[in-house]
Amino acid sequence: MKHTRESAETIALRCLGWLLANEELVPVFMGATGAGEDDLRRGASDPAFLAGVLDFVMMNDQWVIDFCAAEQLATDAPMQARVMLPGGQEEHWT
Repeated sequence: MKHTRESAETIALRCLGWLLANEELVPVFMGATGAGEDDLRRGASDPAFLAGVLDFVMMNDQWVIDFCAAEQLATDAPMQARVMLPGGQEEHWT
């Protein structure tokens, strides 16, 4: 499925919500990004921050599987959404 910028942001917001509900991952995310609670609130409306949320979750296949299962999404949804957010059009070799 090809995402629009709006649908990509919606998936990223859902991912942020899933992440924040996961007590084990929240400190890992905050430690990896340096984000504080205020950053999380502001970041919800920032496409670049939302892109970072997807990047973080996509670092681990199990996190992607768990998020997609919880949100009833195809497992390629985060990657497809990421392409539509800032920096997602850059070539990568992973």
